[in-house]
This record gives sequence, structure tokens and C-alpha cells, in this order.
Amino acid sequence: MFIVTLTYIRPLDELDVLMDAHIAWLKKHYESGLFLASGRQVPRKGGVILARSGDRDGLQAVLARDPFVLNGAARTDIMEFVPSMTAPGAEALKSL
Repeated sequence: MFIVTLTYIRPLDELDVLMDAHIAWLKKHYESGLFLASGRQVPRKGGVILARSGDRDGLQAVLARDPFVLNGAARTDIMEFVPSMTAPGAEALKSL
């Protein structure tokens, strides 16, 4: 599993202009099964995406096409981890 953090590097008003395209990009990758969860950081300084394990280079290529990244409004960092323990009801995360 991968944890992707997006860090905003442009003012929020510039990100808001790109939000519809960013959401469409997210939906595309939910439909493909790559993304598991996503949302804003609190306070609003970036975002977080949980992605399935697999090809790190492929994930980096997908992230490079995020409208926020393409327009220089955010940068991404990727951390891979293997869940070994989960809360009851979240056991499926161990197989991703």
C-alpha cells in the first residue's frame, strides 16, 4: 500500500481553479481501482491519497498527471508500507 501526500506550493485560490479537474482525475483512478481513499489535510495545506500496492513507478506516472502537479500547484511524496495489523473490519487492507 502507498500513502501519497500532496503538499500545496501555490495559494489556495490557484488550487481552487484546478479543483474540478483534480476531482475528475481522482475519480478516474478510483474507477481503475488504484486509489482507495483520499482527502484534504487539516489544516488545508495539502492532501492524502491511499493507493494500492504495486508498481511505484506507475504510481509516480499517474501522480505526475494530477492537474495540481501539472500546473505546479502541488508536489507529491510517496511512502510504501505493508499493513501487518488492522482494526476490526479493516482486515482487507492487509492484502492490498
